Amino acid sequence: MLDLDDRDRLAGIRAVAALTTVGLGAGAWVIALQQMNGMEDTMRYTGSGSFASFISQWVLMIAAMMLPGAAPAVFRRVSASDSVRGLLLFVGSYLAVWALIGVALYAVYALYRPHGSVAAGALVIAAGMYEFTPLKQHFRQRCSMDKSLRSGVEFGLYCVGSSIGLMLMQVGLGVMSLTWMSVVGVLMLAQKVLPAKAVFDVPLALGIVCLGILIAVAPSSVPGFMPPM
Repeated sequence: MLDLDDRDRLAGIRAVAALTTVGLGAGAWVIALQQMNGMEDTMRYTGSGSFASFISQWVLMIAAMMLPGAAPAVFRRVSASDSVRGLLLFVGSYLAVWALIGVALYAVYALYRPHGSVAAGALVIAAGMYEFTPLKQHFRQRCSMDKSLRSGVEFGLYCVGSSIGLMLMQVGLGVMSLTWMSVVGVLMLAQKVLPAKAVFDVPLALGIVCLGILIAVAPSSVPGFMPPM
């Protein structure tokens, strides 16, 4: 058993780890706001942007959207290892999983881009339908509540499974749309820290499906929508 001094030390490390994770996420938000505020109309992905530029923007967005919600997992990780190196590896590998997803989405976005708002709407509808699936619920539970996860890669894979629908929604609405980046980020955080409840989850899924239909039939009426050029 831990003595009082060890418990106090562990509690301090936990608090610092969680606050640092949230702080890094907040810092990423500040940088994102500085880079993209007032530039949404000029930041549509046209296919001419470099891969390095896309990935750097993607990782910044992921850090802003994902790190605050990862704080509870980082907090739990301290219970298994109070090594700073272990914590950094956990967070770094978690972000690396999402960076690989960005590589895949770079190709997907380029493929569907020429088809405009109809394909964007279809992507958002698919994202809403995914919210209904048992697979989504399984991944969400493992991402938000599973205390047995030992690595950032494992945690990242479960969180990708939980949040991939919302990320596809982000892609459909505009990868660099600050408006929807904020909305999706809040939804992801809520799904990580709050238990699944049909009274909230079903209306959310239906709302996403309706949003996709609206994008397909009346894209100009969707605020913050950045259709591919």
